[in-house]
Amino acid sequence: MNFLLTRHLALALLLTLCNAAMAADFAPISKPKLIVLLVVDGLPQRQVLAYRDQLSNDGLARFLDRGAWFSQAHYGHAYTVTAPGHATLLTGATPSSTGIIGNEWRDPNIGEAQYCMADVSATYIGHKTYALDGTSPKNLRVQTVGDVLRRAYPGAKVISVSGKDRAAILLAGKTGTAYIYMASDGAFASSTYYMAQHPRWVTEFNARREANRYFNSEWKPLLPESAYGRSLPDGQKWFPLGGGKLPMLFGAHDDAPGPRFYSDLLRSPFGDAMTLDFARAAIAGEALGQRDVPDILAISLSGHDYVNHAFSAESRISHDHLLQLDRLLQGFFRDLDAAVGQENYIAVLSADHGFMPAPEYSATLGRDAGRLNPALLLGLLNQGLEKRFGVGQWALHFSGPGMQLNKRLIAQKGLDLDLVSDAARSLMLAAPGVAVAYTRRELEDGSRAGAPFFEAMQKSFSRDVPVDLAFVLKPWWMLGSGASGSTHGSPYPTDTQVPLLFYGPRWIRPGRIDTRVDMIDLAPTLAQHLGVSAPPAAHGQPLPLLAP
Repeated sequence: MNFLLTRHLALALLLTLCNAAMAADFAPISKPKLIVLLVVDGLPQRQVLAYRDQLSNDGLARFLDRGAWFSQAHYGHAYTVTAPGHATLLTGATPSSTGIIGNEWRDPNIGEAQYCMADVSATYIGHKTYALDGTSPKNLRVQTVGDVLRRAYPGAKVISVSGKDRAAILLAGKTGTAYIYMASDGAFASSTYYMAQHPRWVTEFNARREANRYFNSEWKPLLPESAYGRSLPDGQKWFPLGGGKLPMLFGAHDDAPGPRFYSDLLRSPFGDAMTLDFARAAIAGEALGQRDVPDILAISLSGHDYVNHAFSAESRISHDHLLQLDRLLQGFFRDLDAAVGQENYIAVLSADHGFMPAPEYSATLGRDAGRLNPALLLGLLNQGLEKRFGVGQWALHFSGPGMQLNKRLIAQKGLDLDLVSDAARSLMLAAPGVAVAYTRRELEDGSRAGAPFFEAMQKSFSRDVPVDLAFVLKPWWMLGSGASGSTHGSPYPTDTQVPLLFYGPRWIRPGRIDTRVDMIDLAPTLAQHLGVSAPPAAHGQPLPLLAP
């Protein structure tokens, strides 16, 4: 008996040691001192690989050649726009949980426009603040990796910077610090939600007036004309009037730098260069990655989104912008290595959404493609509902991922909301370019589970800010009032598939991974590497990235 007991104890000890050894093989050697998250706004995965042979040696190629990258990373929610994507990245949660269902929406009770990051109790530091400016994460209902990190390590710093307020604020979370590019004067500013006044390094950075050095600068193609044969030439018919050709001169219409010039910089490599320069200043000013607690630096580069909206991801202008950005990243990595040490940080590069091709380009490929004017769609719904229920504005306005009906009028007429909603859905499905539509009741009770895009649309639906009718257009169709540009916002791979690239020699096993993953997996992965729990609302699982 003693022999058997001893034997069992020995086996148990052996298994324990083996399990410990196996765990050691897959556990990080130590926590990184810094996580650097780079978000290229509006970068579809297809663009990263389309010009791989033209990349610099140490920009995007650092990830593709010496890091780990997922070829099939997708957002799982249907309404793929900037704010929901940025909210998902560090929370690991879908819009239904974060509460960030769109960049803006309508208050379901009073119908007024609501901006996702608006908060009248906070103002920009040193800058005029307007009613719908983004100044705080008040509407973000859940925690980020940074919030969890700062709770575990109160001395940890979480700094974010972007050309867009919603991008910077959502990456900073509740307890980090967001800095936003001010198109009024080319400075970067935080808000009174975070602090009363800027630290000295921010004041000194803004005093240098970095944006002014780009006044009367040209954005010239990086490569010879023959190198752009894989993208569409300048001057396409869907380009905005008066623009659409490289080189582009910035400040040509102004005698001195002013708001128009500062705003124009955002749709160029110069805006991204300034954002990265501010990130460099943050690393130095806050000693990020250089202390005894881990930090997070989140950088959202806005330029590519503005370029793709104007010219499409298939354009030569977008092609060149990606190459310009690649060179900017190479310079940033060089300085990051020098300041923090290549063995001390993990870098991640992703995007908040992809981009659909311009409908006119899709039509040349024989696709069923087109533009659907939202005013026309609203008019078709109201005409049909009037025929059935009488005179009145039954469909009010678009809100986030869908449309709101006139519930006051429905109640006044003594009608059932579900009856009117079902009628509106039938009319919506008959409209040109519409693929599917679901009512609020269906999204809430899940009765259409398994139907096309239904689960993805549920992930974009919030009971706190509901829509009465959600819909998805057919592939290659675009909702918009103009005749130019391109967009995103659908559950199709053009919009959901984004790059997910990792670099960190001590922690990341290099290689391409073709398994399909959801972007909600990023937050738990970063939390694991930082040695903290995943954000409470995170739905994803850590990705298999630990170095051997």
